[in-house]
Amino acid sequence: MGDSYSFNSSSRLVLPLSKPQYPESIQRGNQGKSSFPTYLDVPYVTPRTRILCDIIYGTPVSDIEAALNSSAITPSPELVEEVLKLSYGSPDGAVSFFRWAGFAHKPSIYAWNLMVDLLGKNKMFDQLWAAIRSMKDEKLISLPTFVSIFGSYCAAGKFDDALMTFDVMGKYGVEPDVVAVNSLLSAICQEKDQTQRAYNFFDQIKVKVPPDGDTFAILLEGWEKEGNVSKAKTTFGEMVVRVGWDEKNMSAYNAFLMTLVRGSQVDEAVKFLKVMKGKGCLPGLKFFSNALNILVKLNDSTHAVPLWDTMVGSGIMPNLITFNAMVGLLCNNHDVDNAFRFLDEMPFYGVFPDSLTYNMIFECLIKNKKVREVASFFGEMTKNEVPPTMANCAAAIEMLFERDDPETGIDIWNFVLANRVMPVDECANMLLIGLCTIGRFSEMKRSAYDMLDQRIIIYESTMRTLQKIFYKEGRSARDTYDSLERRWKASHT
Repeated sequence: MGDSYSFNSSSRLVLPLSKPQYPESIQRGNQGKSSFPTYLDVPYVTPRTRILCDIIYGTPVSDIEAALNSSAITPSPELVEEVLKLSYGSPDGAVSFFRWAGFAHKPSIYAWNLMVDLLGKNKMFDQLWAAIRSMKDEKLISLPTFVSIFGSYCAAGKFDDALMTFDVMGKYGVEPDVVAVNSLLSAICQEKDQTQRAYNFFDQIKVKVPPDGDTFAILLEGWEKEGNVSKAKTTFGEMVVRVGWDEKNMSAYNAFLMTLVRGSQVDEAVKFLKVMKGKGCLPGLKFFSNALNILVKLNDSTHAVPLWDTMVGSGIMPNLITFNAMVGLLCNNHDVDNAFRFLDEMPFYGVFPDSLTYNMIFECLIKNKKVREVASFFGEMTKNEVPPTMANCAAAIEMLFERDDPETGIDIWNFVLANRVMPVDECANMLLIGLCTIGRFSEMKRSAYDMLDQRIIIYESTMRTLQKIFYKEGRSARDTYDSLERRWKASHT
């Protein structure tokens, strides 16, 4: 908070011109391009804005004022604001431009705040406070001015300076109320692993400035980001005591519950949900969807099912995406019975299964070698005009031949052919191997010839498998295979 800079009575920035500064926040590549967006990154800028930005970015600082005068452009307040928005990557040029523009028009409050933000983002804090003092003289300072300073100091890791800025707000005519407190807390919590620092400030200021629901929401979201379950419980408990239960504070409740879920304390989350339901503060579908998504990623069906039951038992209507996430989780855990339960319950919530729903269950049945269930469910899928995927068809044919239900395997193959579901190659190869394995050589040979006629690809690995089986059956079978192989090779020429 230096005092070596000042503004004159015409509200123009009076700063010493220096060589361009490239703060740490601006990472420069081979072309010297700033990480801040510039006018070159914007789809459309007005010709006057482009001319002024060209000068700010492309002219030595000592020559900028002369170049701006030569442009013959009169900078309106709106034009000044537009140029400043695009000048974060050239802070010294922006300072020169702002000073020059002050000769034509008194800068707007928004332009001053943009200047403060630009200086702060570029870590030019001495110049920033020079601007603040001039704004004070003009009675232009407002809460957004300090919110910008909080953010810049915290982004630069200067947390003590951010806290001191809060302490001097009153001297600049801005009341340090709960909105100011929340703004500083938010700025601190935006940075990695700083929620404890934010909480310490909260603990000191809460007597002078009573917190509101947003105060606790910011802290709880910070604990959620850091995964600190213990601190989240403490903060949530204090929230209930200080501000009570209010459905307007849903973001705080969501953050607390998500911290519990991410911290593998789903049982605790369900307990709190029951209390919150009694208080009329139950979260909505967004929380349950996010929580269930986490449990799906953790493959935790044990906790997902009771959380689901709490959701639907509270009257919250799940959607198809949420249903499919649960069905997929249950199938992944081989819990076919619950998967069928969810399938059967979908219509009661106005949701109807799609191809993904059916195919996840069908795949689960195949993997678990549920022969009769596969046959039955295949019939249900075709009846409802929801065909199995080609991968599932191939896997089902292979499993059914292995488990002594070749007829259903053949039914699936016939379905594939009849409905021209492409590509059919994997299914075809599974059928040939299956027929050969159970000794139905004539049928296999006839099917193989039909496939070759239809230009269906028979894999080389399939031919080697067939050869091993045929050659074990004697000379006649060997001749049959050799004839098929010649035909197969001819199809490749």
